[in-house]
Amino acid sequence: MPAEGMEFEPSENILRYEEIAEVVAAVAKLGVRKLRLTGGEPLVRKEIETLIAMLSDIPGIEDIALTTNAIFLAQKAEALKEAGVTRVNISLDSLKSERFAYITRGGSLKRVMDGLDAALRVGFAPVKLNVVLMQGQNDDEIEDFIRLSLDKPLQIRFIEYMPIGHNDEGWRAKYLSLDTVFEKVKQMGYTYEPAGDIYGNGPADNYRIPGAMGTFGLIHPVSDHFCGNCNRLRLTADGNIKPCLYWEDEWNVRPRIGDEKAIQDMFLRAIDAKPENHEMAQALASEQQSHIPTSRRMSQIGG
Repeated sequence: MPAEGMEFEPSENILRYEEIAEVVAAVAKLGVRKLRLTGGEPLVRKEIETLIAMLSDIPGIEDIALTTNAIFLAQKAEALKEAGVTRVNISLDSLKSERFAYITRGGSLKRVMDGLDAALRVGFAPVKLNVVLMQGQNDDEIEDFIRLSLDKPLQIRFIEYMPIGHNDEGWRAKYLSLDTVFEKVKQMGYTYEPAGDIYGNGPADNYRIPGAMGTFGLIHPVSDHFCGNCNRLRLTADGNIKPCLYWEDEWNVRPRIGDEKAIQDMFLRAIDAKPENHEMAQALASEQQSHIPTSRRMSQIGG
């Protein structure tokens, strides 16, 4: 969340579960097989497991993942698993209670760790931790996160800090090359090897310390973008289809609700409009640039 706080959307602007299910049913007929519920924070939606069950029943949908801050995961894990969630990503940028509360503006690390334990207990697989590395803020915890992968079947994913919604010098000051992770592993006295494919690994390059139960991965959206392999579209809570996290381009699908072909046509148009790259690490383009960076924050879009 930005320091100045957020102005939340009125509830009447948010897609109803029935509307989300209708959109998903339409695009499932186009070949969509995997879904991810992300945020903001999906578990703040009332009875989110009801939506998951509706999506799980749609013909063609084979996999439903969840990205969460895990604050409510301990109490929801069993219901989510029963409804159809197969795997979870937990956003966790610090293992130090006070620092975690600072980064999240008041979050409870204990509740997150309880949620992590619950995710492992109910059998989500894989369970991934998304760690956004920030220079001078949590880069001294790389070794602690690596140790989590030694005795727990976790996939630790270190992610470059991205200038989503705020491409400024403050972002540049916090940006950190992920090569630092390899240096820390070596300093710990460990070697590492490619971990091979992990289900739903997406853009991560995965590695394993020999003998470890889990793995660690590196995601380079800035320094080594994976745009050429990106096949994702996002449906925002207020009904907009976004082809790319970074760019402003989006189309509102709400006026098409009730018309399956119109929904499908809009999704095909969004796919066709996916840009070749996002240029996060480059200077902003000239006035002739056909795309402009998004004004939405990550807390409004989700990962």
